[in-house]
Amino acid sequence: MAENHVALLLTPESWELLSSLPPYDPAEALSLGRSLREEGHSPALVAAALTQQRLRARATAKFGPFAQQMLFTSDGLEQATRLTVSAHHAARYAAAGVAKVADLGCGIGGDAVALAGLDLPVLAVDRDEAAAALATINLMPFPHASVECADALGIDLVERGVDAVFADPARRAEGRRIADPEQWSPALSQVLALRESVPALGVKVAPGIDHAALPADSHTQWVSVDGDVVEAAIWCGPLAPEGPGRSALVLRSEAGGASAHTLVDTGATDPSQPPVQVDPVPSPDDLGSIIHVPDGAAVRAGLVSHLCQALSARPVGPRIGYLTGEELANKATAPFVRSFRLTEVLPMRLKTLRARARELGVGSLEILKRGVDVSPDALRSSLRLSGQESETWILTRVGEKAKGVVLVVEPVDSGSPADSPTGSPTRPGDGASSDD
Repeated sequence: MAENHVALLLTPESWELLSSLPPYDPAEALSLGRSLREEGHSPALVAAALTQQRLRARATAKFGPFAQQMLFTSDGLEQATRLTVSAHHAARYAAAGVAKVADLGCGIGGDAVALAGLDLPVLAVDRDEAAAALATINLMPFPHASVECADALGIDLVERGVDAVFADPARRAEGRRIADPEQWSPALSQVLALRESVPALGVKVAPGIDHAALPADSHTQWVSVDGDVVEAAIWCGPLAPEGPGRSALVLRSEAGGASAHTLVDTGATDPSQPPVQVDPVPSPDDLGSIIHVPDGAAVRAGLVSHLCQALSARPVGPRIGYLTGEELANKATAPFVRSFRLTEVLPMRLKTLRARARELGVGSLEILKRGVDVSPDALRSSLRLSGQESETWILTRVGEKAKGVVLVVEPVDSGSPADSPTGSPTRPGDGASSDD
């Protein structure tokens, strides 16, 4: 994780230079660098300061205004928890009434900052010297936070007065993601063993973790931010007031602030069990007038069957997260799905799709896909789009035979009536070309 530019900034003079820089502007970077060198600053220091200026600009999306007082590396920033997410982590610890939290594998200190921001004493630990140095800088505003460079599993937590742990095992090696939790550093089983001495344990894990790897007595929550699934976390003991199970936390940026919505299947109390599968509609002819696209966090959490029940819907195809029915989402379910009205069902044939785009003058095309090996960008290029009209297509497999089709849909307002379609859906073969 070490990057040479960070070491050059750890002097009062260098910090003063960094603090004096204006907000990052890529158009002005070259001229700013030249001006700083003409002022007598070394080329290495100028490069370091400009690199940090650029990283701080990127970090604003994760840390907001705090980013301007923090130090980053590219890898550290990429792997750091967003402040909006870490704030929810910290709230769990505060609600549990813990006295001191150990952030094991703290990286640049993103989660530790959120914990310390709630006045929780924090011991941040990382075995990487550069990471520990960055965390030390980033936690300087918090006198009740300390940082150690050490092996996370080599610390006597009880002796240090720690009664709660947040752990973030390393899940990459040589730039590649590691899928097997037992190959993480430390292994997931080793982290979970900490519960024997510290029952209040939270573990950040990969969103794609196999449900079978989850402790049966834990609560695992998948988190999405503005539609992107960013993490999953295992919560144990007093950090899981929901009880054992799985949930989805959907965070969205909105005008005037942010929103947070949680979906829990109270009927599923063992997160290690495979999600319940709902039979799909038999064929494309059985599609309803409404198509629901669940948030990725709900899909990863295995809550598709729960949404099917709440929406009186069925999956469009085997193990496909798109749902179909006649009901629009209500206030309780709307945060967890995008809803569309189905207008046409087309065969997945390039000639047919190209003819449609040409005849209707489609120049802008949103493509959603699941269960098909099609590149949306490659398809747009092949369609030779030109015109002023816009459409939304869903590429997926439909029916028990998993037939590949294109669903032409229109976004709908969840408050509008579902029984007033803009026209009956056109099925494959109804006025559509059958040529390849």
